Parts: sequence; C-alpha cells; structure tokens
Amino acid sequence: MSVIWPEHRPTRVDPSRLSDEKLALDEWVDYHRATLLMKCEGLSSEQLKATSVEPSSLTLLGLVRHMSEVERGWFRRHAAQEDLDYHYCTDEEPDADLLNIESADASADLAHFVDECQRAREATANRSLDEVVPSRGHYADRTRNVRWIYLHMIEEYARHNGHADLLRERIDGVTGD
Repeated sequence: MSVIWPEHRPTRVDPSRLSDEKLALDEWVDYHRATLLMKCEGLSSEQLKATSVEPSSLTLLGLVRHMSEVERGWFRRHAAQEDLDYHYCTDEEPDADLLNIESADASADLAHFVDECQRAREATANRSLDEVVPSRGHYADRTRNVRWIYLHMIEEYARHNGHADLLRERIDGVTGD
C-alpha cells in the first residue's frame, strides 16, 4: 500500500553554527525530526512495518509513533504542562506506540508525527531554558529544566535515528545520514 505523506512535513536543514542556545536546540531537534522522516521516505506501508532482525519487533513506523509520544510527553506534557493523554500508549499497553503495528495506518501515523512536532515546537516557543518544570509520570521525583528536556530529546532522536538507519538499510539497502 502506498503511503500518503503529510503535506507540510519538515525538510532537513543543517543547524547554524552561530545560533544562540535556544535557537540552536530548536534547530537540532528539527534536524533530527526531519532525519527520521527521511529514513521513512519512499517506503510503502508494508515496508514501514517491516521488523528488524529477530527477536526485535522494532519497525520504522514504530519509531515514528514512539517519537510522536516522546514529543508529546516531553515538550507538551512536561515543558508546557499541558494536560494530555498519550495518543498510542495507555496504562494497559505502555508500549503500544512501538507495538500494535500490523493494523496501523502509516499515512495517518506520519501525519500525526508531523502535527505533534509542530505542536511541540509551539508549546516550547516561549519557554525559557532555565524554567524548572515539575515532573509528571515517569520519574516523578526528578525535577528538570527545559534545557534538560531539549538535550534529552536530541539524545533520544540520535539513538532512534541510528536504529532507523539500520532498519532502512535492511529494507532496501539505502544508507546515508
């Protein structure tokens, strides 16, 4: 099945080497968002749902869904203190973002990722990096500032984009950064 791509998906732009701290963090997160989408581009729904090597059940679509949840969790629920449920995950199925892929709608999930990234960007646009935000959910005893959330998101994307590199190469041999 052919995947319908979101109309307004981000394009990858190299971060400036002279940006102030907040802009640099935004640029790096945007770079990684676009990188994940690049790893998915041109693939069919079935290919996006193809698992890595046994016993792992990791898929490109699962990574997209997971990063949608991570965007929502860290930028919107934590940094902006929005009162939101997760889109895929529940208390009964905490890993539903990475699992339950067989019947997933790849086009809808890609569109949701793009939308969630935009909403996360908007939610943090006026946040100070020094702002300390109360914890919610996981590790409720750990306080953090918005700067830590950005740095954690860059780490999270870097790790999962590495997974996406390997998944994409396994699917059709395409490699690149």
